[in-house]
Amino acid sequence: MSTETSTGTKTGAAAGPGSRCGPKIPVQSGGSSERPPLDTATQMSRYKRSRSIWIILLVAAAAVVWSLQGTGVSISNIIAGWDGARQIAEGLFPPQVDQELLRSVAKAALETLQISIAALFFGTVMGLALAVTMAGNMNAPRWLSTAARMVATMFRSVPELLWALVFVAVVGLGPAAGVYAISLHAAGLLAKLVSEQLEAVDPAPVEAMRLTGASRLATGVLSIIPQARNNIASLVLYQWECNIRSSVVIGFVGAGGIGQALGIAMRLFRYQELATLMIALLFLVLAVDQISRLLRRRMGAVTR
Repeated sequence: MSTETSTGTKTGAAAGPGSRCGPKIPVQSGGSSERPPLDTATQMSRYKRSRSIWIILLVAAAAVVWSLQGTGVSISNIIAGWDGARQIAEGLFPPQVDQELLRSVAKAALETLQISIAALFFGTVMGLALAVTMAGNMNAPRWLSTAARMVATMFRSVPELLWALVFVAVVGLGPAAGVYAISLHAAGLLAKLVSEQLEAVDPAPVEAMRLTGASRLATGVLSIIPQARNNIASLVLYQWECNIRSSVVIGFVGAGGIGQALGIAMRLFRYQELATLMIALLFLVLAVDQISRLLRRRMGAVTR
C-alpha cells in the first residue's frame, strides 16, 4: 500500500499544473506574428513618398506630352510621308555591286576604321590624363582638378558634328578633320566616365597605401588604377564602337570615311549605291562589336 501510495503521489506530482494532458486551447496561427500598427510618423512618411512618386510621374508625363506637341510628332506625319519612304525603299533594291563601286566602298570602310582607331588613341590619351586629374581620390591640386573638369566639360559639350565643321575649316576636307573632331569629344566623355570609375574603387586599399607613406603617384598607380582597370578597358572599347558611328555622321560634312560617301550618294539620289554603302556599314559595325565583345571576354567580362 505504501508503495502504491508513494507511486501515486509521485505520478500526481509529475502530472501537475505545468504538464496537463487535457484538451489544448487553440491558438491563432497569426497571433504571435501580427505586425504592430504603424505609428503616425511612419504612415506620414509613406504617404509623402507615395505622393512624391506620383508627382514625379505626372511631371514626366506632362513633359513628354509637351515635347511631342512642340516637335509636331504624330502618327499622321508618318502616314503622310509613307509614299516617299516607299519610293526610297524601292530604290534601294537591288544594291549596286559592280567591281568599281565595291572597291570604293571597301576603301571608304577602311578609312572609317582608321578614323575610329586614330580618334580612339588620341581620345583615350587625353581622356585618361583628364580623368586622373579630375578624380577626387587621386588628390590632385584643386586648381588643376577644376581646370581639368572644365576642359573635359567643354570637350564633351560640343557635338562631334560641330567639332568636325570647325576642323574642316581649319585643316580642310578629309579624314584628319574627323580624327580631331571625334578625339576631342571622346576625350571629354572618357574623362567623366573614367574619373567616376576611379572614385568608385574600394577605399580600404587606398587608405592602407597612404598609411604606409606612399606618394600620390604610387597610391594611384598601385592601388586605385588596378581596381578600376577592367571597367576602364570596357569603357574604352565601348568608345571605339561609338567612334565608328560618329565617323559616319561627321562624314556628311566632309570629314571622310563611309559617311562622306553616304552623303554624296544621298544628295545625288543614287539609292542603289546607298544600299551598298549601308550594307557595308552594317558589316563594319557588327565586326567591331564582335571584336569588342571578344576582348571584353578575354578580360573576364561575362558576355554572350
